[in-house]
Amino acid sequence: MPEKGALKTILAFPSTYKVGITSLGYQVIWATLAQRQDVDVRRLFTDQGDKSHRQPDLFGLSLSWELDGPVLLDLLTKQSIPLWSHTRGENHPIVFGGGPVLTANPEPLAPFLDVVLLGDGENLIPNFIEAMHTNKKLKRADLLIKLAQIPGIYVPSLYTPKYNSNGILIAIEPNTPDIPISIAKQTLQSNILSHSTVITPEAAWPSIHMVEVVRSCPELCRFCLASYLTLPFRSSSLEDGLIPAVEKGLFATKRIGLLGASVSQHPQFEDLLKWLNQEKFNDIQLSLSSVRASTVSLEMAKVLYNRGCKSITIAIESGSEKLRKIINKKLIEEEIFSAARYASEGGLQGLKLYGMVGLPTESNDDIEATSDLLLRLKKTVKGIRLTLGISTFVPKAHTPFQWYGVRPEAEKRLKLLAKRLKPQGIQIRPESYGWSLIQALISRSDRRLAPVIMAMRGSNNSLGNWKKAYKAAYKNDLTELKDQPFRSSQLPSWEEVIHENWSINKVLPWAHLNGPLTNDKLIKDLEQSIHLYSQKT
Repeated sequence: MPEKGALKTILAFPSTYKVGITSLGYQVIWATLAQRQDVDVRRLFTDQGDKSHRQPDLFGLSLSWELDGPVLLDLLTKQSIPLWSHTRGENHPIVFGGGPVLTANPEPLAPFLDVVLLGDGENLIPNFIEAMHTNKKLKRADLLIKLAQIPGIYVPSLYTPKYNSNGILIAIEPNTPDIPISIAKQTLQSNILSHSTVITPEAAWPSIHMVEVVRSCPELCRFCLASYLTLPFRSSSLEDGLIPAVEKGLFATKRIGLLGASVSQHPQFEDLLKWLNQEKFNDIQLSLSSVRASTVSLEMAKVLYNRGCKSITIAIESGSEKLRKIINKKLIEEEIFSAARYASEGGLQGLKLYGMVGLPTESNDDIEATSDLLLRLKKTVKGIRLTLGISTFVPKAHTPFQWYGVRPEAEKRLKLLAKRLKPQGIQIRPESYGWSLIQALISRSDRRLAPVIMAMRGSNNSLGNWKKAYKAAYKNDLTELKDQPFRSSQLPSWEEVIHENWSINKVLPWAHLNGPLTNDKLIKDLEQSIHLYSQKT
């Protein structure tokens, strides 16, 4: 039970309960708060929530997808909390956010947030809560300055973006000497990772106990936010982490999900599968996220089949080996075919492959190579259903490909793959090219996008309305601009933000936020890919 004086907290998720409760990250933060006696935390989703506090001290949001950004404003409105951070007074809660989207580039949403937690919540939440209690008697402005002095805590209102006469961002600087010039993302250093704290039949994955096997990925594909932003690669201890976590889940359910960017690269993954293949686990159902193709074996496929798996997922990105080298996808064609054969021979019914179009340096020949690879797989490996999940390359902060834009030809290439593969009985699941543009807009923008996001709240959040609102803001004719206190420069063009390749000398909107790797290291990696491209051509 919360103690007297506990911080009254709302922890929100920008989607329905069914989706939100399936998020392991949300569950971990919820549990971290709920286990403290000095916090009284209530959950909030777009369709339901716990009984809310009348006057909360804290309002938090976990954001894992750019396109959910406008929903933050809908949730704040439901709680009668002013949307712009500068309009909140002493009686309003501190609005804080975290998650991969806000850790990568919080700037488009910065004017709505009092605090951003950069990095792993297991590290940040305890320090944040302690600081809130220690400084609870301070005025709001003084409290924010104290919070900004804690590693990994970013207070946007204390930093000012500066533009030149052409509207080009030239710096993001602190506006008081009491806070750091830059903020570093915080990283959990532990050999025990997270697992589910809530198991419910109402989740998107009903009654599943999720266990985090690894965090980050050692392969470092040059476009991948999930690997670069969460470095270093960490794996949960088999004896102290994974086995106890699975056993705990089995008290409540027979469904176990193994999660991670590349679960099969856990150094003891084979040992984990052998342990799960014991007779005492014959009645459980096992599922796992994407595995590295080169690690798929006949033994792995058999164990997965024995534990109720029907398919396995691998990421190939492209059928072109030359392009895979450029993006640092350490994968040869033989390994893809071996993974498919092992899956089929092990009894699995399906193989899902993740691919991408619009990658830097990609040509139509590379698209044809992807089509050719899938068709040869279908012809060569009998008895397995092939599904290609295909998305458009979107630049992400803190990755070597952050300087590349979205390629307009990607839209035609999505259609070309569908035209080649669908008639041959290969399922195609393409992501929307149009929504990929909005994703890029949010992932690459600075604070000047905030009024556009504000215009998208409620029922306005459609692809067409995004384009209309951005056009209006570009012409300085958007209603929401009248509430923006820092409007000092015109928006860059839609083309510049979404499609242009940026100079490595450009000041990036997230330049004051330090990821795991320095810009110099990212540039070196980028130059390596350019060198490989010159060899390709």
